[in-house]
Amino acid sequence: MEKVKSRIKKDDKVKVLAGKDRGKIRKVLSVDRKHNRVMVENINIVKRHQKAGAHSRQSGIIEGEAPIHASNVMIMCDKCAKPTRIKAKRMADGRKVRICGKCSELLDT
Repeated sequence: MEKVKSRIKKDDKVKVLAGKDRGKIRKVLSVDRKHNRVMVENINIVKRHQKAGAHSRQSGIIEGEAPIHASNVMIMCDKCAKPTRIKAKRMADGRKVRICGKCSELLDT
């Protein structure tokens, strides 16, 4: 499976578009470009039954986040406070930055 180009990065603020947590706005914890998935804080909470391990691992039901598909989230612009598509622009000094598709505000600091 090849890596997918993702414009969503760690610590971005995103809005969930689909699923049981639709409409919530949270921070991205990690991005898996190989599988095109993102881990968002307190979104897609799943329960796992865990067996006791040999070293300090307790048995029981463990709750934690599971990754969701990157197409189910949309980045939020800080200035216009709306979910937006991302545009890319090359600055005069040569670096590439992300721009809000609605208000043309820089998303990268």
